[in-house]
Amino acid sequence: MSEIVKYWYVLYTKPRWEKKVFSLLDERGFEAYCPLTRVQRKWSDRMKWVEEPLFKSYVFVRVTPEELARVRLVGGVVNFVYWLGKPAVVKREEIETIRKFLHDYRDVQAVPLDLRENMQVTVIQGAFMNKKGVVRKIIHNKVQVIIESIGYSLVAMIDKSNLTMVER
Repeated sequence: MSEIVKYWYVLYTKPRWEKKVFSLLDERGFEAYCPLTRVQRKWSDRMKWVEEPLFKSYVFVRVTPEELARVRLVGGVVNFVYWLGKPAVVKREEIETIRKFLHDYRDVQAVPLDLRENMQVTVIQGAFMNKKGVVRKIIHNKVQVIIESIGYSLVAMIDKSNLTMVER
């Protein structure tokens, strides 16, 4: 008998429905993860610590490919996040990294990369890993990066998720 293979997928939810979608998935027996961070919020009369989703409008769910259609039917789910025409799969190690990071640190924020033309970046994954380059053009989730190497300029289209800004 073969083992059932489940993958982590990213769900896009209605705005401010992350916790509710997580609860609904859990009620239906799906393994889900909604990373929460504790932040301090100011009310008119006091300060209070509250748990907020780390990623706005995103919840992770671990299911088989056959269960994807059932997950879509859960209230508050808009759709899966897609990559190359298919629901994006997240590596188990990345989920564990998020969990460990949230366990080790408080008041965490997820800040999307604000890439701009002529910005210096470092490639963090793939054939050009650890190479520095300069952003030439941004086209949706792809970034054209110029990498100076062995006396030549190599120009590559690289996914935004594989880049990090160079600290000045």
